Amino acid sequence: MPTTFLTKEGFDKLQDELEYLRTSKRQEVANRLHEAMEGGELIENAEYEAAKNEQAFVEGRIQELEIILATARVIDEKSKLTNGGLIQVGVTVVIQENGGDSEEYTIVGAAEADPRAGKISNESPIGKALLNHREGDEVQVDAPGGSFKLRIVKVK
Repeated sequence: MPTTFLTKEGFDKLQDELEYLRTSKRQEVANRLHEAMEGGELIENAEYEAAKNEQAFVEGRIQELEIILATARVIDEKSKLTNGGLIQVGVTVVIQENGGDSEEYTIVGAAEADPRAGKISNESPIGKALLNHREGDEVQVDAPGGSFKLRIVKVK
């Protein structure tokens, strides 16, 4: 199985979600199922069907989180300071495209990517292009919508 890169914050967040799903959410769905089963004919019971679907989703998410956490490699905060200035997972960068406004992103593993929150995946086109480069480098990003260049303004 491939390694999943996570920050300490991301690892803790996924562990909390897993604990919630295993305890509270699982019990909540079981109660909904029980109530729906008491509600009469199961074949035509929409509440029962919805509860079964939710149960399948919850169990699937639990399995997904267990795999992610089992294969996780938590990013060592100290190692990002001693990597010779190379951009790696866990590093925050400021980039600029063709003289436009600068944007700041932290490179994270795919499991905790959230571009709106400034966290991009190391597997995304921009994340891949930035890895192993330094402040001041210009990189070519090959994205599905076409290629473009970015300048690395700052590495934090």
